[in-house]
Amino acid sequence: MNLSAITSRITLRWSIAALAALALVWYFYPSSANGNGVRYLTEEISKGDLAVTVSATGNLLPTNQVDVGSELSGIVESVLVDENDSVTRGQVLVRLDLSKLNDQVTKSKAAVDAAEAQVAQMQATVKEAKANLARLSWVSELSHGKVPSKAELDGAVATFARAEANEASARASAAQAVAALRSDQTNLSKATIRSPINGIVLTRKIEPGQTVAASLQAPVLFTLAEDLSNMELQVNVDEADVSQVKPGQPAHFTVDAWPGRKYPAQILRVGYGAQTTDGVVTYKTMLKVSNSDLSLRPGMTATAEISTAKRDGVLLVPNAALRFTPAQTVQAEKKSSFVSGLMPRPPSQPKRVKENAAGASKQIWILRDNKPVAIEVKTGLTNGRYTEIVSGELQPGMAVITGTQKAAK
Repeated sequence: MNLSAITSRITLRWSIAALAALALVWYFYPSSANGNGVRYLTEEISKGDLAVTVSATGNLLPTNQVDVGSELSGIVESVLVDENDSVTRGQVLVRLDLSKLNDQVTKSKAAVDAAEAQVAQMQATVKEAKANLARLSWVSELSHGKVPSKAELDGAVATFARAEANEASARASAAQAVAALRSDQTNLSKATIRSPINGIVLTRKIEPGQTVAASLQAPVLFTLAEDLSNMELQVNVDEADVSQVKPGQPAHFTVDAWPGRKYPAQILRVGYGAQTTDGVVTYKTMLKVSNSDLSLRPGMTATAEISTAKRDGVLLVPNAALRFTPAQTVQAEKKSSFVSGLMPRPPSQPKRVKENAAGASKQIWILRDNKPVAIEVKTGLTNGRYTEIVSGELQPGMAVITGTQKAAK
């Protein structure tokens, strides 16, 4: 093969390689001019009110819920209330069988009577011993100590002291018998179970004829709720939002039973103790709820929206405008690094994701002569859809770029 043929082949190969490179550049890096069929999506900005809320889910609870149990074991004789009944403080709810308790009270009364009789007997013995000691002392005084003998006189003194001790012991036994009687009478009164509060019966867990066993712990017979016109909503606030939630903040919530209805509420307290469920850390938060029409019931699941901040009459931009970057910029970066991309490079460092923090500097893009132009702004609060603009050259009525769309051919 001659030299000219070899040269022609080399030239052809380089021409093909150059054309392939140009095709790749044209395919991957198209023109960024507005005439490339891309249309910019814009949205006009304006002033408005911005409300920042925190969402949390929980359950409704009565302000005061009491479990009524029994301290005594026995058979239930009668149940006088049912679920949803209104009860008053001191009203009888349940009566246990009183037969054994009445017998115990009668036995204790008899023991008290016997103890009091013993006290009376000891008192008579004391009087007798005291009189005998006085008589012997008088005789000894008249006889100038000749009679009675010293041993007889000492015996009378000891008998008198022993009689007084026996009287004290009898009095103690009587007090013990009285205390046992009071205890039995208390047990008798506890066999009639009464309501400790004014409220409503939420649950009833006992029927006549059942046996109540209170040997280890008091069994729960009823659950009472006090004044359902005022309730509490217990929600779990995520750890990422708990710093924004404070007592006194307003809120509203919805329940599945009344779709579309928003109930007002107010933060009572935010717990410091953490709760971890499936790896998610939350903090128990209580909200005060008015339930004057009794449409809410204990245990209902509610979704609350807590108002943590509010701005009135501020300049708002859609968050899509803050996330937008023109394709021109991206393509220019790609083109500038096309040759360097073909060269070996060290491992890239992980990128840091910038948070849209309040007071951060951001770029907003607007259209001037059909070309995107960047404007530097400082952002404030955001509700996830719109963000407050604190400072910058943006004015109400200006259109900001939120995205791109391919124009129809």
